[in-house]
Amino acid sequence: MKITTFNPQIIAKDAEAVIRDFEALGFVRTHEREDVGDFHVKATRMKDPNGFFLDVSQGAEIPMDALVGIRMNVDDFEEAFEKLKAQGFKNIYGDDVIDTPSSRSAVMISPNGYAINLIEHIKD
Repeated sequence: MKITTFNPQIIAKDAEAVIRDFEALGFVRTHEREDVGDFHVKATRMKDPNGFFLDVSQGAEIPMDALVGIRMNVDDFEEAFEKLKAQGFKNIYGDDVIDTPSSRSAVMISPNGYAINLIEHIKD
């Protein structure tokens, strides 16, 4: 398994409020997707002038107002998913994952309480 992207991510019930906070710090929106997967997630990728990335997602399925974690893209979702489960991580979606034509993802919570949004981009 190869990690291809690794940066902070905030998953919130009100993503626009979080986005406004980071726009005030100089971040700009670089990519947005609406209605992602069965959980209808809104995903926004942001970047600051120094090249730092932040992902902000809106999801009604999270059990609190906001969850801060790490976005980790990998080249093999299944391998990474099984590795995290073996380390005691739990999938916030239970047995489900978010499948789209271009990606597969799951938010995994560690035994210590931090989150990793595990993502594999599907290439044509």
